[in-house]
Amino acid sequence: MFSPSDPPRAASATGWATRLYEATDEVVWAAKLNLLWLVFTLAGGVVLGIGPATLAAYTLARRRARGETFQSWPAFAAAYRREFGRGSLIVLPLAGTTVLLVVNYFYFASLGSAGTGFRLATFAAIVAVVVVAAYLLPMAVHFDLRTLGYFPKASLFALTRPAATVLLLFIFTAVVYASATFPFLVLVIAIGGWIQLDTWLCLRFFAENEARLQAKGLS
Repeated sequence: MFSPSDPPRAASATGWATRLYEATDEVVWAAKLNLLWLVFTLAGGVVLGIGPATLAAYTLARRRARGETFQSWPAFAAAYRREFGRGSLIVLPLAGTTVLLVVNYFYFASLGSAGTGFRLATFAAIVAVVVVAAYLLPMAVHFDLRTLGYFPKASLFALTRPAATVLLLFIFTAVVYASATFPFLVLVIAIGGWIQLDTWLCLRFFAENEARLQAKGLS
């Protein structure tokens, strides 16, 4: 004979099983998105591939966050072809600036105390680029703007939503730290996981901002 507490326990077990399945599904998806990004970036010779691969990854991450169903490889290939030109125009300046700043940071760090001021200024610039990119890339697949229009819009959003900005920066730092500690994560899940989480959060930030503007009659 079952006691009265058995049905709630069964329901609780079912709930845990559902959450575990959903969490596992998200991890598998992040790993798949990571693989897609790597394969298509390499297919473009890295320099020509990183732009369209990044926007294609954000496109699929947006579709996933909105609950759409699709075949990942054909959908990624279609987005990659569609974003080949625009992806390079958006992503390459961000990537080039980041690489240059990181190289300068380590150079100034090698100077010791003499380069402290320049090192801190460079670090602040790196943080600024990371924050702008965290908003800009989801915006690029969510809003229909001129290509150059995304940069000031992302910068303004970062300045006017400090709490959201700090959250994104914290998560990015955690991903970078985990990847530096366990480098194999970059090849397995780190990139795809960051893209999906960044997109998921930014879509909610954008929706909250639109609702706030509508409430004020500004949209």
